[in-house]
Amino acid sequence: MDVNMNPTTPPSSSSPLASSSPTSSSSWFSGFVRGGRKSNSQTMANKSAIAGGGGGNGGADTLGPINRKNQFRGVMFKYGPKSAQVAFKTGDYKQQVVFIGGLTDGFLATKYLEPLAIALDKEKWSLVQCLLSSSYSGYGISSLKEDALELDQLINHLINKEDSEGVVLLGHSTGCQDIVHYMRTNAACTRAVRAAILQAPVSDREFRATLPETAGMIDLASKLISEGRGSELMPREANPDSPITAYRFHSLCAYMGDDDMFSSDLSDDQLKQRIGHMSNTPCQVIFSMGDEYVPDYVDKKALVQRLCKALGGAEKVEIEYGNHSLSNRVDEAVQAIMQFVKSGGPNGWDDPWT
Repeated sequence: MDVNMNPTTPPSSSSPLASSSPTSSSSWFSGFVRGGRKSNSQTMANKSAIAGGGGGNGGADTLGPINRKNQFRGVMFKYGPKSAQVAFKTGDYKQQVVFIGGLTDGFLATKYLEPLAIALDKEKWSLVQCLLSSSYSGYGISSLKEDALELDQLINHLINKEDSEGVVLLGHSTGCQDIVHYMRTNAACTRAVRAAILQAPVSDREFRATLPETAGMIDLASKLISEGRGSELMPREANPDSPITAYRFHSLCAYMGDDDMFSSDLSDDQLKQRIGHMSNTPCQVIFSMGDEYVPDYVDKKALVQRLCKALGGAEKVEIEYGNHSLSNRVDEAVQAIMQFVKSGGPNGWDDPWT
């Protein structure tokens, strides 16, 4: 199934690779403070109007998942022993969309998460935003393997502690690699993944190849790995934003590195080898046709067509003029995601445990 989001006006600007996360007040904290204050019915009505609908706890939560702009209401919880293993859930439902951000991302990574939380709440789905050890500046000393282990811990928590009936994984940018790698592991909880949405599945390697320092740094990373020193840090100029190991730099920047899944110069056989196992999972690919991190020489239409084919016939959504994080095409992003989430039918996706 192909969907073409084609607005009539081009964007005025593009967002950076690391989607700038707006400053937000933690909703559990604001709820705690508000609980000690008096409120009148007019204030409650105003907040309900801002939230845009009913709540997610059997009618008890009447304000919906959003208090006001950039202020989410929900539950923050630990899903593993590490300090970074924290997640935030809006809505109290047994079906969850789990958002996995890209490099440098954390909570509130993209602008579409706020309206998406509201839309999901109306359909009785929760939105879960997770922190991994690789979130924010941790990606350089982490790996897809570690991300996959932590995703399995998160889904295990949702099943055993939140009574989950299954999840849809939503990846943004490098979060798409996390999903593909996780599903390849066939870990116990991959069975609970009902579907996957890949938003901006682009090649880190092809973008990094446009930077002058990359080629020499790949050679250095390869040398360190060959000497058994893959866990050592690269020089600062290799990745000024964050410390990065030789292994992770090679994974992101080298031809056929572990993160190299969506490059336009991979053959059809190579793409199938890298992402073909996803054919067993219903998939949607949301591709920004104005993605600033896809080099100009890449034929985006041809690439997304090849990716969908390699994924086993994934649903294709092309968003005209959309930038990498779709900050300039928020409505189209939410519409595409919700259409896919609801495509499981009125009773939702099949129970993964049957």
